[in-house]
Amino acid sequence: MSFVGRLLRPIRAGETHLASNHPSVRLAAESLTLSSDTFAADSPIPVRCAGRGVGDNLSPQLSWEGAPDDTQELVLIIEDPSAPLPRPFVHAVVTGIAASMNSLAEGALNATHAAHVTMGLNGFHQRVYLGPRPVPGHGPHDYVFQLFALRRQLPETNRATKGRVLRLIDGLVVARGRLTGTYEP
Repeated sequence: MSFVGRLLRPIRAGETHLASNHPSVRLAAESLTLSSDTFAADSPIPVRCAGRGVGDNLSPQLSWEGAPDDTQELVLIIEDPSAPLPRPFVHAVVTGIAASMNSLAEGALNATHAAHVTMGLNGFHQRVYLGPRPVPGHGPHDYVFQLFALRRQLPETNRATKGRVLRLIDGLVVARGRLTGTYEP
């Protein structure tokens, strides 16, 4: 167990600043059901989905249902509220998910130019999925996959941060859902 991880163990960002708790989205109905064939809700995310140096950094498979008929686009934001930071660490920002889609295959978010979606900037300002890679000894981390159904398509969001996306979707979210997985090295 890492000394640094043990030292930081009581420090957690918390859920207050998760995208799903932002004023622009928190009043939307939680009517989207988000699930994964890769891991069950509130269960461990497999090592193959963990970050480089730990696993293969494959984004997990995701499926959803319950998007309202007026949905024009979906947005996915993946965050770690267990990170020893002032705010949750952003693992992926994904926009441009077509309303006709109801799933993303395992590994679909690994390329800078992921098929059929637009990758925004993660916490390291990269346009890819970053798998779980918590500080050893920090304890289990939660990884929150948050999906938002929008009533209108967003303008170009290439290289958009979580903050910019939250400003753009203000007033557009018609439904939301979330799935949490865990990881501990």
